[in-house]
Amino acid sequence: MDSPSTRSLRLLALLQSGGEWGGRELADRLQVSERTVRRDAMRLRDMGYEVRSRPGPGATYALRPGMKIPPLLLTADEVSTMITSLLVLEAWSPGDATAATARAKLEQVLPRKLKQRAAAVALSTQVSREPPAPVDWNLVGKIADAVATGSRVTFDYTDQFGRGSHRTVEPYRHLLRRQCWYLIAYDLMREDWRIFRLDRIEGAIASPGPHDPRVFPWTSIDEWLTSDDGPNDRTGPPDE
Repeated sequence: MDSPSTRSLRLLALLQSGGEWGGRELADRLQVSERTVRRDAMRLRDMGYEVRSRPGPGATYALRPGMKIPPLLLTADEVSTMITSLLVLEAWSPGDATAATARAKLEQVLPRKLKQRAAAVALSTQVSREPPAPVDWNLVGKIADAVATGSRVTFDYTDQFGRGSHRTVEPYRHLLRRQCWYLIAYDLMREDWRIFRLDRIEGAIASPGPHDPRVFPWTSIDEWLTSDDGPNDRTGPPDE
């Protein structure tokens, strides 16, 4: 039986061929119920595809006219790099299905020869390095959106000594260093640059903005971490 993700891609391929499709016709082609077709259409909308539907007994579905799904123009070496990177994340986070799901979706839309390369890389790759601390990908996404839009982020934080505080920061980058994930940000209350362990952040909320982004005053994060002004420590960068 197809997974929901695989089935949604098959539905997308049918809709991309053009015209209106009846719900019963799609159900027959996909060998599912009309109710499942409705759910898969909603899943495609959640992914950003403009699927139009006319409800009722004679329900129809169509992809917005003129909407094109760009092909994946990848080389075999690029596919090898992407599959290997996802395998590393799968090995590092065995309890998180995000990387495995992303790899499955990628393999579904690859042309036959590249799909064979992806399968070969997955078969021949073994990741044995020590994994970093688990990371909340939802939090990583919030930080990424805040950096891109110039927004501030507020959160509750517990420092390395167990002390709690409420922070408002201007995020700059998230960083994987020495097996831990960190957020580098300008702390408005401390009026200085600080580093925070992601696994000690709770309740992160992006503040309305945008705000003018503050300029990071060093040429690189590594320079800051090892400078007299940075959070330098032989055991790794201590959190705020």
